[in-house]
Amino acid sequence: MRVLGIETTCDETAAAIVELRSDGAGDILANEVMSQIAEHAAYGGVVPEIAARAHVETIDRLVERALDHAKFGLADLDGIAAAAGPGLIGGVIVGLTTAKALALAAQKPFIAVNHLEAHALTPRLTDALDFPYMLLLVSGGHTQLVAVRGVGDYVRLGSTVDDAVGEAFDKVAKMLGLPYPGGPRVEEEAAKGNPARFDFPRPMLGRPKPDFSLSGLKTAVRLEAQRIAPLTATDVADLCASFQAAIVDTLIDRCRVGLKVFRGQIGTCRSMVVAGGAASNGGIRRALLRFCGETGLRLVLPPPHLCTDNGAMIAWVGIERLVLGQRDDMTFAARPRWPLDSNAEAAHHGKA
Repeated sequence: MRVLGIETTCDETAAAIVELRSDGAGDILANEVMSQIAEHAAYGGVVPEIAARAHVETIDRLVERALDHAKFGLADLDGIAAAAGPGLIGGVIVGLTTAKALALAAQKPFIAVNHLEAHALTPRLTDALDFPYMLLLVSGGHTQLVAVRGVGDYVRLGSTVDDAVGEAFDKVAKMLGLPYPGGPRVEEEAAKGNPARFDFPRPMLGRPKPDFSLSGLKTAVRLEAQRIAPLTATDVADLCASFQAAIVDTLIDRCRVGLKVFRGQIGTCRSMVVAGGAASNGGIRRALLRFCGETGLRLVLPPPHLCTDNGAMIAWVGIERLVLGQRDDMTFAARPRWPLDSNAEAAHHGKA
């Protein structure tokens, strides 16, 4: 089974082809990604109108490149999948419309994919992971702890009440004068700084529900930066190191509570998956390795290029759903919001 996956929910245009082998494993035959970092850098963040226009200009070429790389034509595919949300609605419409047009032209099944579900199921592509497992999704737009019980069967254990982890990194970078994208820049500076210099808050620490809140931490960094301005290079490095340390401590505490809730509500949990762009942060990855070592969990970290937005994860969900006999019709609409929780399956099929 071979599926083309298209991803256009934010500022990466992506097209990939994934094949399901007879032994149940997945092979990525092509994975084309076009980043828009250069287009948005001058604005210090993603501009939705610019992103949508760039998707329009790029998507056809990327699909063609993916097919060429895999040495297949549309007729050789078994389905065409596209991220239908959540995301920037203009971009989502571009990818969704493209996938529908290709599916109609080639007379192939069409699958509308929840972008969050794609992150949730990526470890089944990379590591053949069995259900159930706990997912920590940390990206620019989402921070959630989710119990993944099966395809389309998710229980959201906790989520952020304000900023996402990646969003907090980007905003701190911007206030400290670091270039976009901010996450990698903050990590680079943190490696040179003293994480104990500033005593930043650890929001929600010890709370019984594994929710996140990062806006107060971001404000604390801004106030401290204003207090000691003008900032030296050492100040910036120390602020980044102290901020990142606070993020790490908060994530580990929330994961500890999330694991307790998982085992109380869902049952046995043997594996933890970390996905999303912020999952490539070295400090976060090292802390999670220690956490899983202490709690007896297997930590599954997809390679960094599959943690950020890509078409392979969309194609894989297409395969997972086609195997179960699921497909969507051409009336499926783009969704700027699409929660990944116990109602995700019903929402996917228009029942809720």
